[in-house]
Amino acid sequence: MKNKKYLIICSLIFLTTAFSVTSCGGNSSKDSINNNKSENNIENSSQISESNNENKNTNLKENEDTENKNRNEETTSNNLIKSGGNTLETRIEVPDGYKRVEACDGSLGEFIRSYPLKDADEPLLLYNGKKKFNQSSGAAVFSLPLEDMDLQQCADSVMRVYAEYFWENKEYNKIRFHFTNGFLCEYTKWRDGYRVKIDGNNVTWSKEASYDDSYENFVSYLHMVFNYAGTLSMESYETKEISLDDMTIGDVIIKGGSPGHVVLVIDECKNSDGKSAYLLGQGYMPAQEFHVITNPLHGDDPWYYEDEISFPLETAEYEFEDESMIRKLIY
Repeated sequence: MKNKKYLIICSLIFLTTAFSVTSCGGNSSKDSINNNKSENNIENSSQISESNNENKNTNLKENEDTENKNRNEETTSNNLIKSGGNTLETRIEVPDGYKRVEACDGSLGEFIRSYPLKDADEPLLLYNGKKKFNQSSGAAVFSLPLEDMDLQQCADSVMRVYAEYFWENKEYNKIRFHFTNGFLCEYTKWRDGYRVKIDGNNVTWSKEASYDDSYENFVSYLHMVFNYAGTLSMESYETKEISLDDMTIGDVIIKGGSPGHVVLVIDECKNSDGKSAYLLGQGYMPAQEFHVITNPLHGDDPWYYEDEISFPLETAEYEFEDESMIRKLIY
């Protein structure tokens, strides 16, 4: 009888431990090459996360220092976000004493600055046409394509910006992204009629279609990538660590995970002392329109000032832990 009781107690301990480990795992939709994104869990967790971040932002604003309060008061009377502009450069002005850094013709910076924005009074939408729960996270919304499926989330949105830029400039050989298992998925192979074959964690190419360089086929390629790539693959295979001093347009702040998060540096300006300020852009979960994020320190001014940036860094909806998360993409 004592032995039976001992076995029952051991079994209960084992089951409790196993349940705890499973519960802490979270949504691991991209840990395995066979797993796609989960729509319902992501949407629910996103709304909880957005609500929690609103509370964090409130606490952050209550504790901000005198310098940031002064800047907030100044920008309230001189809102830097202008409703009439239809591009980043015309919608969001630089702060007093700052000038935008030069962006050469044909550069990524020029591409992003001139990319069309949605009208200022249009809401930030999810992939399914519904309004994003946290509308206050977006200072401006890009007209970047977003198909009606829950694929183009945070890392995918960064990849979409780069892919559209390379596509417009006919740099097709640069459109290539890694899956989470390290497989390099190249657009030119897809264009030439090869398709991805997945067997467990083994990924290979197989010739199955004819040559197709249409935009529609390009989008089909991106959907394949978005299914099997994410912050983990981006951080592991497509970035290198840089310092804040070296951060500029096209760089990212990234936390690889499942889910992790990434924001893209989409603009930069400097003052006469050489100090920078940055605009950051993101997609998020569930899949949603790519947008300029607000700065929780000053709502009318979305710029992230170099003097303000310290880690952990609180952005509109995510906290990045340390400076090692600043990375340069090596596409």
